[in-house]
Amino acid sequence: MAKQTTLKLSVRLDGAYETLAKFRSLPKDASKELRERSRKLAGTLANRIKAAAETDESPQAKLWAPTVRPVRDRTPSIRIGGSRKVGRRKVPVWGILFGSEFGSNQYSQFGKPHHGQEPLGPAFGVAHRNADDIAREWHAAADEVIVKFTSGDIRSVG
Repeated sequence: MAKQTTLKLSVRLDGAYETLAKFRSLPKDASKELRERSRKLAGTLANRIKAAAETDESPQAKLWAPTVRPVRDRTPSIRIGGSRKVGRRKVPVWGILFGSEFGSNQYSQFGKPHHGQEPLGPAFGVAHRNADDIAREWHAAADEVIVKFTSGDIRSVG
């Protein structure tokens, strides 16, 4: 089995399962449009995470910031990490991601003390702080797509 080298970060969406179940009865173009809108929302979140990583107190966050990218999915999701070697010691991005995100009491190179499971780092912290806005925008987009494909009006929305 291959080692997972990236982190897929998705925003929690209440009612997403029910909404996505409704899309099963719609044409495939409805899911395609929802994927595009979700990718745009994920792109906004990815840009915010990149900006937060660039200004984070952990020097490693700046190294993984360029690996943040939106994923084309029906819900807003991003990928962070990978096996690319970064820094002067050429370590893989996945090897420094969580230390820079959560800090460390044992390893001083991460630049901040361990703060437990609290979402305070540049990736989880930004995702947590923006979750309500992203969820609201995703539900609005999903509602628009559902209305578009159930009303018989097939002109482009958005």
